[in-house]
Amino acid sequence: MDLPGPRWKKGKDGKDFAALAAAHPMSAIIAELIASFTSSTPVAVLSGPGGGAVLGVEPEQAVILNRVSIGYAIENATTQKHWFQLSPEEVFYLCHALNCIRVESQDKKHMCEGELWDHFRSISESFPEMYKAYSHLRLKNWVVRSGLQYGADFVSYCHHPALVHSEFAVVVVPEVAESGNRCGRLKVWSDHLCALRASGSVAKTLLVLTISSVSNCELSSPYCLEQLVVHERTITRWIPQQCREQQCEPSRDHTNVSREEQVVKNKSVAFNYWGVVLGFTVLSSLLVYKLKFRQ
Repeated sequence: MDLPGPRWKKGKDGKDFAALAAAHPMSAIIAELIASFTSSTPVAVLSGPGGGAVLGVEPEQAVILNRVSIGYAIENATTQKHWFQLSPEEVFYLCHALNCIRVESQDKKHMCEGELWDHFRSISESFPEMYKAYSHLRLKNWVVRSGLQYGADFVSYCHHPALVHSEFAVVVVPEVAESGNRCGRLKVWSDHLCALRASGSVAKTLLVLTISSVSNCELSSPYCLEQLVVHERTITRWIPQQCREQQCEPSRDHTNVSREEQVVKNKSVAFNYWGVVLGFTVLSSLLVYKLKFRQ
C-alpha cells in the first residue's frame, strides 16, 4: 500500500506552499542557522527539573530559529532579545550535532557535552534513544516536533508546520541491552493496534524507529551515539475494501487484446456449433439409410 505523501496546507489567495518549500529547502535554512549562530554563539540556560533549556537570541536569529521550527517562542516585553524554550533533544542537537550554541547551568556554569549528557540522562533514562531518533530524522532534513498530543514520541514534517501537515507519528522502541524495561514497547499486538488507531485517526502514518547497537555499548557518554543504529519501519492498516476500490482501469492495449480474444472465442463457438449441426445431419442420414436397407 502506497504512503499518502505530504498534505500541504492552503495559503491565502491560492498560494502554492509546495513550491515555496521547494524554493527554500530545509537543508539551506539549517546552513543559514549554523552560519548565524556560529558568529555569536548564543547561550542556553538549563531550566527547572522538567528538563530542557531557555535560549536567548537576537531578533534576526529568532526569525531563522522559527523557520527551522526548533523550540517554542516565549512572549516577553523586551525587543532586544527573543527567548525560546527548547526540549532536551533540541538543546543537545544544537550543541552536539550543529555545535552552534553554548549551554550553561542555572548558576551560570558552562556545561560541556559530557556534563550535559549526564544531566539529561538523570532526568530521563530514555534520553539516549530519544535523542538518537530525533537527530536521525533531523539529519535527514525532517522537522521534528513533540508528538505527545498524538499519542507518539514525535511527529515529523517534510517542511515547516505552517506549510504542511505532519506525515508521521513516530514511536521510538529501544532495543539496546542497557535499556532494560524500556525494551517492552510495542511487544504486544494490542499495542500495535492502539498505536495504529491513534495515528490513523489524525491522518498520520505510524513510523516505528527501533534503536539497537552494533555492540554492547554503554550509554554513559555521547560517544555511544556512533554505536547506535536506527531501523525504520512504517506500519499501516490493510483495508481490503480500499484495495478493491483502487483497481486500475484497463489500458487501451489491454482492451484491444481483450477484443481480439473475444472475436476468436466467438468464431470458435460458431465453428463448434456448425460442426455439431453437420455431425447430427450425417448421423441422421446414416440411420435412415440403415432402416431402408433392412426393409
